[in-house]
Amino acid sequence: MKNSIKNITTILLVAFLTFSFTTIDGEKKEIKVENSKAVWKGYKVTGSHEGTIAIKSGHLNFNEDKLTGGSFEIDMTSITVTDLEGEYKGKLEGHLKSDDFFGVAKFPSASLNFTHVESTGKNSYKVAGDITIKGKTESISFDLSVYGSKANASLKVDRTKFDVRYGSTSFFDGLKDKAIYDEFDLVVDLEF
Repeated sequence: MKNSIKNITTILLVAFLTFSFTTIDGEKKEIKVENSKAVWKGYKVTGSHEGTIAIKSGHLNFNEDKLTGGSFEIDMTSITVTDLEGEYKGKLEGHLKSDDFFGVAKFPSASLNFTHVESTGKNSYKVAGDITIKGKTESISFDLSVYGSKANASLKVDRTKFDVRYGSTSFFDGLKDKAIYDEFDLVVDLEF
């Protein structure tokens, strides 16, 4: 009887230790940054501006073809404006890279790390994650779709949560038609 209890205890202990240190291995698919694109669009009272920003690196995690996680790094120094040309394009790009906005000299990259992924349909997911811009991290949630070796998502980001206050009516009064809305859109098309 004592040997049976010892054997059962030993088996349970070995099983517990095995499962405690075993992770569910899925497939990590690296993002092909040269074939992927991130487009931003910011809004102001008198209109909007848009452009692109480069994905420096990233991956999506899958387990049996189901999305389970992901992580990305964005090259903030690559901010470009696509709706202006010449002098105005250069001025806006310089201003977006300055400390008034994203301070890319001090904060050259931003990141997004998935913390929870929930399937909402055959190819669609609700993703929660931590986004870091200018050294500040906030939670964000968004929908992401996966089709074959491609994925896309649209995010709304509140810039004021990352100390990007320039032209925000949340912090400055009397801006009138110079006001810039707090949220900007980020549309991402990925290939992996």
